[in-house]
Amino acid sequence: MGSSLRVAWDNGLTSYNFGPDHPLAPVRVELTMALCREFGVFDAPGVSFADVEPATDEQLKLIHEPGYIEAVKRAGTTLESDIPFCLGTPDNPVFSQMHDASALVAGASVAAARTVWNGEAEHAANIAGGLHHAMPNHAWGFCVYNDASLAIAWLLEQGAKRVAYVDVDVHHGDGVQRMFYDDPRVLTISLHESPLTLFPGTGRPSETGTGAAEGYAVNVALPAGTDDARWLRAFDATVPPLLREFQPEVLVTQQGADTHTLDPLANLTLSLDGQHRTYQALHRLARESAGGRWVLLGGGGYELVQVVPRAWTHLLAEAAGSGIDPDAETPKEWRDFVRTRTGEVAPLYMTDNRTQVFRSFDDGFDPDDAVDRAIQATRNAVFPSHGIDPSL
Repeated sequence: MGSSLRVAWDNGLTSYNFGPDHPLAPVRVELTMALCREFGVFDAPGVSFADVEPATDEQLKLIHEPGYIEAVKRAGTTLESDIPFCLGTPDNPVFSQMHDASALVAGASVAAARTVWNGEAEHAANIAGGLHHAMPNHAWGFCVYNDASLAIAWLLEQGAKRVAYVDVDVHHGDGVQRMFYDDPRVLTISLHESPLTLFPGTGRPSETGTGAAEGYAVNVALPAGTDDARWLRAFDATVPPLLREFQPEVLVTQQGADTHTLDPLANLTLSLDGQHRTYQALHRLARESAGGRWVLLGGGGYELVQVVPRAWTHLLAEAAGSGIDPDAETPKEWRDFVRTRTGEVAPLYMTDNRTQVFRSFDDGFDPDDAVDRAIQATRNAVFPSHGIDPSL
């Protein structure tokens, strides 16, 4: 293969902007790119940039209904709400040129998928992507077009027979699950906060797929307050066995950083260090199960300065093979840029100083532990469909 990492990037990706008071602020992506540049991530051997073009209407129709695409175009021109399509709601305000901005994000994920599928790079990233809630016929949860689903659908159209999707955002990857719920070519795995306490209210272990795809929708619903050790235990007990059995041709991951304890919209308590360890695990699994073919997407994350830029800089550095020491200081030039750009004081280090030790689920199931119950419910629901004993 060619380069180790290709980053799909265009400055226009920051035009996906619901306005100054909306939690999904594009400055988080801007600060991430700036921090990566200061650390020299993009200067590492084998790292390059991919040209980005907006997704075409024909591509978008792989996952979205034509009437919805027309509604997005209309809303971005008239700036009028279209509530049947959830355009103009508090979560999804209408903004000028909404279609153009959303299609560019979707096109960047297609560019990443194309890069990996064509063997131009082992890994490819679109950190402005990961808009996993958008549905076939309406916007949902800050997401207009579902770029993650489009990347997967594009791969299937090229002839891929097995694509795995792993979603580590704090919110359930409901849009992606819905679009491939009956397709056994796609294994969707989502680890998220329980639907009892967080949007979108879906993602129970009992949601396992239909027909020939029974067992190919996997949901690990974790209780509020889940920390690094228990989250990593849940990840290790579910994701590696399924990926190793499924053997995808491409691994697509959604890397929402909103599992962090500082995130204002959710209730898990992970640290940057726990998130970083997850990136390392996904990188290993891409190599073990998918021949190294890894498409990385962004996602949620609403602590715009303290969390997202550091988390995704670790992610991109990991994918580039030039991991950053968690104890490293953030560059002064970046801290100055953060103050100028946002008025906030930037973090001094790339770590939260958390020790990453977790107990393997192989040590035994504790029925009195809420996380263990969540793990076992998922394993019981889907492991048999893959020929895996849920008790082992």
